[in-house]
Amino acid sequence: MRKKTIGVVALAFLVVVVAFCATEPALVQAQRAPNPVMSPLDRYLIPDENSEIALARSAAPPSISDQAEVMVLGRDGYTTASKGGNGFVCLVQRSWAAATDFPEFWNAKILAPICLNPAAARTLVPLILMKTKLAVAAKSRAEIAEAVKSAMDNGTVPALQPEAMCYMMSKQQYLSDHDMNWHPHLMWFVPGDAAKAWGANLLGSPVLAANDPEDRMTIFLVWVRHWSDGTPAPQDKSATLAPHTMH
Repeated sequence: MRKKTIGVVALAFLVVVVAFCATEPALVQAQRAPNPVMSPLDRYLIPDENSEIALARSAAPPSISDQAEVMVLGRDGYTTASKGGNGFVCLVQRSWAAATDFPEFWNAKILAPICLNPAAARTLVPLILMKTKLAVAAKSRAEIAEAVKSAMDNGTVPALQPEAMCYMMSKQQYLSDHDMNWHPHLMWFVPGDAAKAWGANLLGSPVLAANDPEDRMTIFLVWVRHWSDGTPAPQDKSATLAPHTMH
């Protein structure tokens, strides 16, 4: 049986988020991955800052994202490009916001806009920033995974808050080579393996979920019917969780 795993977005991500279905060990996945090592950093950067700000804001409806803080990626990691006033943080996650066993962990085409609510901004953004610092410093998957484990063991990154959630409703999102812009969705982050408590992944349930053991959380997803700009989104109910791990 296929095993569903999910890692941050992440965003951290991310990333986020979204699940990767696999039947092979992580080492084999990495060896067969389309991007087994990191590409030159320039391939992950968006040269025009205003374009990246707009892409980040597209993760959520303007009523939320217009008042959010926006972070953009540079050579040393993310920095704040626009101050906010509602506690939300919007940014464009790159591939390394995912769990390190994600086959497209170094895919430079991945751009995953996300707007995190105040609770998620306080508790997940530090994890995204840490992973990004390691990635732009050319650390390996194994080194990033070990750093995440160490940070969680010693409390360097804050524990998840109960209200943590985010918006991923950008029509321009590119979540993987397989699913590209997938579906607009909302995500909630819960400590531990909690899918059963939500009735997720059951027949007829609108809630999708997957456990992310690397980031020690369950990520719950609910589709919405429109993109952040208000245009209708595909409603293909035969689709399953996207094979990416952005949060």
